[in-house]
Amino acid sequence: MLGLAGLAAGALPGLPALAQATSKSVAAQKIADHFSGVRTMMGEFVQFSPRGDQTGGKFFIERPGKLRFNFEDPSPIRVIADGNNVVVGNLKLKTWDLYPLSKTPLSLLLGDRIDLSNEMVRDVKEESDLTTIVLGNKTVFGDSTITMMFDPKTYDLRQWTITDLQGKDTSVMIYNVQNGVRFDEKVFTIPYNEVHKL
Repeated sequence: MLGLAGLAAGALPGLPALAQATSKSVAAQKIADHFSGVRTMMGEFVQFSPRGDQTGGKFFIERPGKLRFNFEDPSPIRVIADGNNVVVGNLKLKTWDLYPLSKTPLSLLLGDRIDLSNEMVRDVKEESDLTTIVLGNKTVFGDSTITMMFDPKTYDLRQWTITDLQGKDTSVMIYNVQNGVRFDEKVFTIPYNEVHKL
């Protein structure tokens, strides 16, 4: 009995810290739930490569699993996810690289729901002007991660960064975002006939 009382007394100083951690995760989960609740979105993006190259264009997202990036000229790159696979196409060279969506960090960004109690959550940071959620999965992605940055007031996604196996970052900032947009299904259609020609 004394042992149990001692354990309880020893635990008391930690209670405020535990409550604080829980309230932080509750706030972050609200942001994650809001983002998961946005089923479609489109807007413009600026991408920064690991070498510092900067490119822009338009993006389209339909949850779960669908995404399209149209890079602006002179870049010939298109990225399309149709819910099952992701392709990176070079329209100039007529080349396509095909990946299972589930094996890429994009599957976390495009998932049906982000559950912050999940083991894929690496870190949650809450600051006055930014809430950062880091997701990763060693078994699926070979330990690459995706870091998503949200506005804590509006809950809007501002930016995400994918860190690859070599620790190199590719960051995407988004702006002029519209939510609740209806898309033609062709937007997320992968041209498999062209992909499989190669």
